[in-house]
Amino acid sequence: MNDLTPEVKTIALNLMEGLSCPRSVTVAILIRSKEWVQLAQLTTDPRHYNDAESYWTAVQATDFLRKFEALPTGIDTQAAAIEKWWEAERQCLQTNHRLDSYLLPALAENDERICRFFDRVRKEVIRMIGARPPDQMYIRFGQGATMSDRSQLSTVADKMSSVPTMTPNAWPFLVDWMSTKWAAAQVALGHEIREVLGNEFFVVSKDATIDRCCGKEPSFNIAYQLAAGKVMRRRMAFTGIDLDNGQFIHRQVACAGSMSGRIATIDLKSASDTVARVLVQLSLPSAWYELLDKLRSPKTLMPMPNGSKAWVHLEKFSSMGNGFTFELETVLFTAIARAVCEDDDEWSQISVYGDDIIAPTARYEDIIAALRFCGFTPNKRKTFGTGSFRESCGGDFFDGVAVRPHFLKGELLEPQDYIALANGLRRVALSSSHSAYRWHYVIRAWFSCLDNIPNHIRSCRGPQDLGDTVIHDEQERWSTKTTDCIRYIRSYTPIAGREVRWEGFAYDVQFAVALYLAGKGQDRETRLPNGNLTPRDAITGYRVGWSAYS
Repeated sequence: MNDLTPEVKTIALNLMEGLSCPRSVTVAILIRSKEWVQLAQLTTDPRHYNDAESYWTAVQATDFLRKFEALPTGIDTQAAAIEKWWEAERQCLQTNHRLDSYLLPALAENDERICRFFDRVRKEVIRMIGARPPDQMYIRFGQGATMSDRSQLSTVADKMSSVPTMTPNAWPFLVDWMSTKWAAAQVALGHEIREVLGNEFFVVSKDATIDRCCGKEPSFNIAYQLAAGKVMRRRMAFTGIDLDNGQFIHRQVACAGSMSGRIATIDLKSASDTVARVLVQLSLPSAWYELLDKLRSPKTLMPMPNGSKAWVHLEKFSSMGNGFTFELETVLFTAIARAVCEDDDEWSQISVYGDDIIAPTARYEDIIAALRFCGFTPNKRKTFGTGSFRESCGGDFFDGVAVRPHFLKGELLEPQDYIALANGLRRVALSSSHSAYRWHYVIRAWFSCLDNIPNHIRSCRGPQDLGDTVIHDEQERWSTKTTDCIRYIRSYTPIAGREVRWEGFAYDVQFAVALYLAGKGQDRETRLPNGNLTPRDAITGYRVGWSAYS
């Protein structure tokens, strides 16, 4: 296909006509000319705009199709991701060579200032997560695929039934694991742990020009990786770093910073893929480093140009997909920023959520220099230390005004896809109380979305609280009924048709899963009223029904 579908093209062109700005004219010309690569590579720099509304109309036009997975650019997005992965590995190799001598601080050629800097970094890491990990950690299961489990079979019960995979360096954790009911279930099933050399490379969609690199971890390793990440998260919470609400906090801080100019927002290129192995060894106390090093995957199974796969020794410490990468990034970047700053007032302006960094503007250049020395590359296009724009954790603000655009990501195939797009456009249009015009800019595209929804579904209108089960609209257009003093709203609700029956698993697995799900602080498995489990992507369809609202 070398063109958009008629439905997507009509919606996009109606949006460009409604936005009616120089950039939307450019985008409309590119759409009509089928210049998809130019469209995908188009960018909007907020530093080139004087006010929030002119920037918002431009960026909404630019970015509407930028992440659309079906944009027919002809670019091999996976190949682009693989090349970026190798580039990050080369960068980590250079960082490891540069930092290697600092593992022996007594060497005469070492710069004493750098040694003192890493001393401060280690002290801050200890302040956040302690000098030692706990003697015992409680394994956790994520929802994603592993080296043992496909994404379609990734409930806790599936993961306790499959043959566990682990790397050779994780063997010390077997003693602890053997006392678990998961291990007992494996013995009952007659399974033996399968040894693998590391994780396996895979990609997920990012935008129309490149995919995002990830690693599918061994099932044994990631259970303990997630446990380690949970410990780090809990200990950071005791020091005031709230990762559970971090996104909301960062958006608030970014909004305030766009008005005051006191804080900078920093974005790094391929942040998780450029956390070099030696940097982690320099920054963490030895007990923590040894623990995480045993749990990480030292190699990745990578696709090769000839179509085969080969194991590659990693220069990075961990990748996306590792169960503690997010918490480790938070710890490292917070410690680096704090090591640069000197007083309590500057510290109070530092906030980190994974690779989203907020820091005081007064120390912006120094922190950037420290990050560069540690092997990271600031993304100049998305890093802001001056001007009226700040962005963090999906919140974009220009002088305190929300200017985040709405992206069309997935293909428009079903009524629920058009409902989600219509709601997204309406949401960004009404997200700013400073503009009375945005709704008029997007209303043509909004009506185009509704034109593709059947009449009986188009009547499902209601409040934002019900998500994309309704078309968000004014209250007088809601379809409601009242029963037993409860108001119900007509909605287009998902049908969870797939379910995983307990009877399909061995008794030892059922017992182990029941104990895991009953454990305090553990993740809750989604269960149906009949007690069976709901797997990922269990929705098999949608139907018009009634949702209780008030």
